[in-house]
Amino acid sequence: MEYSAKVMDHFTNPRNVGEIEDANGIGEVGNAKCGDIMKMYLKVKDNIIEDVKFKTFGCGSAIATSSIATEMIKGKPISEALKLTNQAVVEALDGLPAVKIHCSVLAEQAIKAAIADYYKRQGIDPRPIVGDIPEDCEACHAH
Repeated sequence: MEYSAKVMDHFTNPRNVGEIEDANGIGEVGNAKCGDIMKMYLKVKDNIIEDVKFKTFGCGSAIATSSIATEMIKGKPISEALKLTNQAVVEALDGLPAVKIHCSVLAEQAIKAAIADYYKRQGIDPRPIVGDIPEDCEACHAH
């Protein structure tokens, strides 16, 4: 499989790795059966994502998509982060092999899951804002 220089850079030098101790939004997607698990931590203030970190168990593409996705939403309003698509993640990495596209789907879903958790903590039903986030791995492989 051919990987772009950006994928290799984000895999070997991932940005925003770790946990946020006082995160006010945490989302986890994937499962061990699939082989990729992404956990996103958000620190939101005044509807702006002030900080974002991730922990990903998975392949190089999963780490690279997590890394670039965090860079794409850091400092942005929640409304803008919700517009991030897996396709935008793929494009930002200058492409992914077809069998690795599901990693970009997981990155999008992890962000949405963390934002949904943020809204739940605020006492707001996230479904009308975030939509449904698939809970099984089959959904990410359908793309």
